Amino acid sequence: MNNQKASSSSIEGGNVSNRGQQQQQQQQQQHDDDHDNDDSALSEFLASLMDYTPTIPDELVEHYVGKSGFQCPDVRLIRLVAVATQKFIAEVATDALQHCKARHTTVIKDKKDKQQKDKRLTLTMEDLSKALQEYGVNTKHQEYFADSPLTGADPAVREE
Repeated sequence: MNNQKASSSSIEGGNVSNRGQQQQQQQQQQHDDDHDNDDSALSEFLASLMDYTPTIPDELVEHYVGKSGFQCPDVRLIRLVAVATQKFIAEVATDALQHCKARHTTVIKDKKDKQQKDKRLTLTMEDLSKALQEYGVNTKHQEYFADSPLTGADPAVREE
């Protein structure tokens, strides 16, 4: 009877290990299928770039990619970089617009007495700097004389 228990437990153990192996094989096959799907999706996307004319010209992208030391004869990759750059610029511009709107709303709340008929927004370097900072790009613009609070002050009063 002990032999039967031992043999049945070894059979069960074998079934468990077989099930584990089957699950691993299924997971590996699913991973391979997902990888193949990813590869085919990427291939289709790259092929679709041949019919697409990006906003940023290929020559401009090739110039800057070349300046960074990357040479690529494949137009599809150049266009992929152009599309990624276009997406980045669009996101930064959208974020800068949100900063501008927030700043504009604050100004309007401060000046409730004066009704402003001009609804135009003015995008400033400050708005752009805040948006770029969210992406890890630090910008420091040169302070010009017109931006300085000492503009028009007597030269003897200026502290340098």
